[in-house]
Amino acid sequence: MRNSGLTILFQDFIALFFPRYCLACYNALVKGEELVCTHCILEMPQTDYHLVAENPLKTRLAMRLPIKLGMALFKFTKSGRVQELLHTLKYKGQPEVGLMLGRLYGEKLLTAGLEKEFDIIIPIPLHPARLRKRGYNQSAKFAEGLSEKLHVPFSDKLVQRRIKTDTQTRRSKLGRWENVREVFYVKDRTTIVNQRILLVDDVITTGATIEACGQLLMETGCQSLSIACIAEA
Repeated sequence: MRNSGLTILFQDFIALFFPRYCLACYNALVKGEELVCTHCILEMPQTDYHLVAENPLKTRLAMRLPIKLGMALFKFTKSGRVQELLHTLKYKGQPEVGLMLGRLYGEKLLTAGLEKEFDIIIPIPLHPARLRKRGYNQSAKFAEGLSEKLHVPFSDKLVQRRIKTDTQTRRSKLGRWENVREVFYVKDRTTIVNQRILLVDDVITTGATIEACGQLLMETGCQSLSIACIAEA
């Protein structure tokens, strides 16, 4: 107990000279907050799609992909806190943001009783060259956080990316589909057959990437396919 008290005292001393700040709004974090302040968590536009079976994301994706659940933690808004947080996750070497958001959403899905809906969680893969450059797959970190809370295994090895695509940011809807339609492959069919899969990504915009990967999983023989992302644009 005494050592624990000294540790807390030391941490408070360090925080006095090196204050931690929220990665979404850059205000100082208070004791008990990690990475993102409570105010930002409450103010960022959460969708609650996991509570609504026929939500806008599910409806949009189901027109092209026979998914069971379509879920997003946040609604993406340009120049907002969600965009800042995603930018930090992808480009500023902060993989722990993905873990934190996965745990946050995993807790929500757990509370809603959805943990028994999935056999495995699979993130959208990065091309090996991009993975080496970034050092981690942001979607895999989100999947890892979900896995931790839901007690559902995740794997970033089952689906691979064979082609290094250009950035999707400025492409049209058709251009995005053409960019990804033959990008993915499954390493071992037996790991997918009859599995209830939760496929996750960081951001869903047109849905071209998630559709291409999801179609592959359906064609490989998964029992059901659900989708989750950090933010829907």
